[in-house]
Amino acid sequence: MAILLRDPNDPPGLSRLINHEIDAALEIERAGEVRRDHIGASALGDPCDRRLAYQYAGIEPDRISGRSLRIFETGHALEALMSRWLRLAGFDLHDVDPNTGRQLEFSVGDDRVRGHVDAVITSGPNIGPTYPLLWEAKSLNSAGWTDLTNRGLRESKPGYFAQVQIYLSEFKLGACLLTALNKDTGALYHEIVESDPGLGQWFVARGIRIADIVDSGALPDRTSDTSQCRGCSWLSPCRTTAAPHTSAHDQRV
Repeated sequence: MAILLRDPNDPPGLSRLINHEIDAALEIERAGEVRRDHIGASALGDPCDRRLAYQYAGIEPDRISGRSLRIFETGHALEALMSRWLRLAGFDLHDVDPNTGRQLEFSVGDDRVRGHVDAVITSGPNIGPTYPLLWEAKSLNSAGWTDLTNRGLRESKPGYFAQVQIYLSEFKLGACLLTALNKDTGALYHEIVESDPGLGQWFVARGIRIADIVDSGALPDRTSDTSQCRGCSWLSPCRTTAAPHTSAHDQRV
């Protein structure tokens, strides 16, 4: 007789009923958002060129669950908390461009590669490196947080390390203060990440190259490392669709 294991993230009864309504509403909200017409810096550390191409082309991914959307929003809320804590501790964080009133951002390649930083620290307590510093925040579960503290950002989170390097390069900053929150315990980890300008520039050039391929009506080759396909949100279009004839960026401009 098979034993059905209960999913601890999906409690039955009233909780499941209400959560279903919340998740359905979040999925409808996401479906109504304007589709992205650029490659974001947060994605450029992804090793799969084709996955980045689909995002730039505006091709719809497989369904993203309401629970995943809840996780994304929780991360944003925790980032705001970390920002508040550092400000209370005397760090002068700036997250808005005074000229535009918008979040600090960069744009290259005819606006096809863009990124938004969490903040730039212009002054604060003496922690070693010279200000200004890029500031990036991340919230993790205990397993991910422990791995980060043991191995450092470059080894533990190479995709996020690439994102940091892009920001450092584009904003001409020498180092980043990374703050990571353990969502399970409230523990904080801080790391200074030094700039590797050549690496950041390489990732930006990669994004422009992929955008050029898509804008030509083609797609990059599929990855030969099929282990990257597990859990991919674009697995279905990758196996079934032809190259896009226009990107979302082309349609916008």
